[in-house]
Amino acid sequence: MLGFQKKLTNGFYALLSLPATAMGFALSIQISALSWILQTQYNLNIHEIGLVWAAGPLAGIFGQVIIGLISDKTWFFGGRRRPFVLIGGPLAALMLLALPNIHHISNFFGITNLVIVATIVALTLDLAINISFNPTRSIIADVTPEGESRTKGYTWMQTISGFFGVLAYVVGAVFNNYTLIYAGIGVVLLFSIVPMFFIEEPRELSTPQTDNGKPVQKQAVKWVELNKIFLAHGFSWIGVQTMFVYIIAFIKQNLNPVDDNQTGQIISISFAILNTVGFLLPALVLERSSKKFGRLNTHFATIAIMALSYFAIAFLVKSMVGLYIAMAFVGIGWAAIVSLPFAIMSEKVDKSRMGFFMGIFNLSVVLPQLFVSLVLGSFIQDLPDKNIIFIISGVSLALSAVFWRFVKE
Repeated sequence: MLGFQKKLTNGFYALLSLPATAMGFALSIQISALSWILQTQYNLNIHEIGLVWAAGPLAGIFGQVIIGLISDKTWFFGGRRRPFVLIGGPLAALMLLALPNIHHISNFFGITNLVIVATIVALTLDLAINISFNPTRSIIADVTPEGESRTKGYTWMQTISGFFGVLAYVVGAVFNNYTLIYAGIGVVLLFSIVPMFFIEEPRELSTPQTDNGKPVQKQAVKWVELNKIFLAHGFSWIGVQTMFVYIIAFIKQNLNPVDDNQTGQIISISFAILNTVGFLLPALVLERSSKKFGRLNTHFATIAIMALSYFAIAFLVKSMVGLYIAMAFVGIGWAAIVSLPFAIMSEKVDKSRMGFFMGIFNLSVVLPQLFVSLVLGSFIQDLPDKNIIFIISGVSLALSAVFWRFVKE
């Protein structure tokens, strides 16, 4: 074990965050470019785009649970999580390369239905991300003691990952989504492969450690509390995913972009602002706030702010500047959603089964995503007023905030 891992230095936390950053970067590219490519390059409607996006949750349902369960019990190539990251990272990079070349793939295989090809590419990309995402998050719990160090691990994860997420959207806004995709291939490969050779995984996970280094008694899984977390987190993701998938329809109706390129730029700038707040807050604010007020109180407050921000977009925003300002406040909740729940959940389960429970926890993300893609797509398409997108998001986040109040610290 290298010295910086033994001492849990900031450099180690930064390196530990890079594999998750690789997968987050791939996901940011998908969020920024997939809907845009499908509508502008292939002329798919909102309902068809929703069907393509459904591939991701389907991959997550099976991918993260199965991979998490396998990685808990497997040891090869010098690690428990390492092999799956080294497989998933290059596969994700390959599918990013396929995104702007769906028509070439379609022609090569003689498939005339672009929706089918796009769905296969999106499914494989999401499967690759899910193969790696669970292990990249589980390894943080594997190598950090429970308590403040665990929280620090996940807040640093979001800080580093969020920074590169912002970078992704900036590249898309300043240049274009094609530049973003091709640059992202290198980032995903580098960050998913190199760090895994400098992190030593523990062979046994049966004895949890606290921040003072003392072992603690293994406790029964707190299923009642876990189910409360799953419910609360699930409603958060209904709101978030609705925004990610369908914001393009809101922008086209309310902001009147001059062409498809400006539409893509507005999306990229909006998500760049969202992720700027999302990567600055975890280490600078949320970690300290969690120490002072508790993680759950901090999380509740950020989710409530996010809900109000969604309602502001639905009823008040009429310009690009207004959207950008509102997205900064949305980012407060986003910063918490992608960091604090992992730390909260990880201390309510048996550490030796962390991969499995990370997979189960992921169901509170992918099932809402599936609902958004398969159910809300047709509903939103049929309604003439696309403000409904952010009304749905606001109601979902408000319900999430209420449900988080029932979870115990």
